[in-house]
Amino acid sequence: MLLLSIFAGFATLLAAIGLYGVISYSVAQRTKEIGIRMALGGQRTDMVRMVLRQSGTLVLIGMLVGVPVALAATRLLGTMLYGVGATDILTYLLVLALLGASAFFASIIPAFRATKVDPDDRASL
Repeated sequence: MLLLSIFAGFATLLAAIGLYGVISYSVAQRTKEIGIRMALGGQRTDMVRMVLRQSGTLVLIGMLVGVPVALAATRLLGTMLYGVGATDILTYLLVLALLGASAFFASIIPAFRATKVDPDDRASL
């Protein structure tokens, strides 16, 4: 059980790193757009909100797809579980909260990096 917990921790870490990479790439691709928005009066908080909304949408779609798949997989894994039911709602909620928090923290760095775009510096665009 300890070994499975360690692997699950590494899988969560890899998922957060992957989400960080996707969001960082997306922010890098949208540097010109973000610079134009800021030049036209967009606030830094608006840019952070925009990036977090984008990553939140990706995470929400992943959760909406992942929960039914996980529920379907419980029939296969039900015999391996010890001390928890195959459809334990509290476990699902805790996992969703953990994944949501890790996605938020993986997205916050690219979100703040998006606010560093200087609309007056043409070299950064």
